[in-house]
Amino acid sequence: MAQLEPLQSARLAISPGYPLGVTEEMIETLVRAFYVRVQADPTLGPIFTARIDDWEPHLRKMFDFWSSVTLMSGRYHGTPMPAHARIAEIGPAHFARWLELFAETAAEVCPPAAAALFVDRSQRIAQSLQMGIAVSRGELPEVCAQA
Repeated sequence: MAQLEPLQSARLAISPGYPLGVTEEMIETLVRAFYVRVQADPTLGPIFTARIDDWEPHLRKMFDFWSSVTLMSGRYHGTPMPAHARIAEIGPAHFARWLELFAETAAEVCPPAAAALFVDRSQRIAQSLQMGIAVSRGELPEVCAQA
């Protein structure tokens, strides 16, 4: 491993991904493979291609996002909630399909323990985004309606 700064080393030491073998290279492989599938998907592809002309900046942002989530790199500084809330046609079926494709991709390109971590985090993130979108639209999330 290359020489790390003390803060980087401390973050890595407590990250959920490092003990499972998650690396920056693994993250890039996963993200690239996943978004190839997204672009080809009849449900998700049109939503993404309507908004993304140059995929490389988006992919780099996703590398930073997943690095921050799994390796605690602190590289991601975006605000995903407003970006997703602005997409009027996005709904539960889109999140379900996103999660399905992500889980399939993670299982194919990552060792089982690392794939499980990515899938767990993706499910938490999707739930949070769906709740935030529902609130921003003035909708009552299903989980609250059932209580």
